[in-house]
Amino acid sequence: MRVAVQVVLSVEEREELERLAAGRRLPARVVERAGIVLLAAEGKQDREIASVFGVSRRTVSLWRRRFVEKRIPGILKDAPRPGRSRRISPEVTAKIIQKTTQEKPVGRTHWSTRSLAKVMGLSPSTIGRVWRRHGLKPHLSRTFKVSRDPKFLQKLNDIIALYVNPPEHALVFSVDEKSQIQALDRTQPGLPLVPGRAGTMTHDYKRNGTTTLFTALNTLDGTVIGTCMPQHRHQEWLKFLPPQQNLWVDWGSGSEPSV
Repeated sequence: MRVAVQVVLSVEEREELERLAAGRRLPARVVERAGIVLLAAEGKQDREIASVFGVSRRTVSLWRRRFVEKRIPGILKDAPRPGRSRRISPEVTAKIIQKTTQEKPVGRTHWSTRSLAKVMGLSPSTIGRVWRRHGLKPHLSRTFKVSRDPKFLQKLNDIIALYVNPPEHALVFSVDEKSQIQALDRTQPGLPLVPGRAGTMTHDYKRNGTTTLFTALNTLDGTVIGTCMPQHRHQEWLKFLPPQQNLWVDWGSGSEPSV
């Protein structure tokens, strides 16, 4: 006669299993498995537990044994299914990468998993796996622009030197200004967030002119300093600077550092 594996729980495991068994938003299979383990820990036999949950004795025995071997993580995930997954040859993978990075579909800006799969005779999921494995995201792009200033490298080295080896007793700020920011406001006040309903705002807005945002980052402690001014002339810039005498500034626009 086969004897069921004994289930012994720690206080923490019992509390976690009770939480899982009472979960209303958890998968039903997890709730069921937690209940099976709890009854098994009470000394119930597999036949009795099976009748409570309407499952077979084999199912009860499976999760009793799985819990004893792997504890709570063992009942949260299913065991790997038998069988070997289909593998893609290195040549096919290289071809997918080459077409993704070097070619574009006719009349489109980039490949999608469906369009590339159709061309290569593969499934969209196969294309998606290769893209994820190699960090390819054709639908995303980032902007850049290299300065044409002939002294760009010299200025770049000067600015980097401020971070690598700042002058003694000096404060280094990384500063930029954003001009022509529209000061917008909604035409009507929205309603606040309440239980069961999201906050609301009108779809239209009114213009209140423009403003200029000056911001600075203190690279020593990560403090962000910011203020808005109606214009962005050199007078506003000097007014924004702190009053310290020994101050080095890294201009976000690429200009030379100023003391």
